[in-house]
Amino acid sequence: MSFRSIRMRSPVLMASIPMLFALLLAVPVWGFDEGIDYQRLPQPQPTETGDKVEVLEIFWYGCPHCWHLEPLLARWLESLPVGAEFRRMPAPGGRWDAHARAFFAARSMGELETFHRGLFEAIHERHRRIMSEDDLVAFAAEIGLDADAFRARYESEAVETELRHAREMAARYGLQSVPTLIVDGRYRVTPGESGGTEPMLEILDTLIARELADGS
Repeated sequence: MSFRSIRMRSPVLMASIPMLFALLLAVPVWGFDEGIDYQRLPQPQPTETGDKVEVLEIFWYGCPHCWHLEPLLARWLESLPVGAEFRRMPAPGGRWDAHARAFFAARSMGELETFHRGLFEAIHERHRRIMSEDDLVAFAAEIGLDADAFRARYESEAVETELRHAREMAARYGLQSVPTLIVDGRYRVTPGESGGTEPMLEILDTLIARELADGS
């Protein structure tokens, strides 16, 4: 049957086709399933980015998956929407605590970017074991930080307070593995559920777009 014969026999159908296409274009096709590709948190959690949609990465320096995510995140951040903001939180607990303290110490000194990249590279490219306080202080000195100042910050009450807060938030997020990304205190995305690090970033884009649309 030709297109001409369809038009002749069913003018009502043909008249409805433009409306059908308009409806299809108006309906967002997110392409990901809540509860399968990502999780909605039982309760929305507070964010630290004001009116912007917060994208929070929870990581551990010793995690190879976190290391492999770094360059992907760097490229992804180049096109982060204006209404979103990215930040990091080190995963707390057990052997992760030493690296978390070091993260907060370096940040309090204004040296986080140098320390963050340097420690990842030392562990994963040069295969160094940097786990204890003394290891971390020595490494900080290697990359040009004042060792005494770093140790003082590492052992400070301010860093202890930040670590306690990280533990509380990790529990609220239901953190079970790293890397984990939290979108606007509402959604949890992991590579295990999303099917890998690249799909993980696609899901982030979808959730950010949804939150920006909801807030407009």
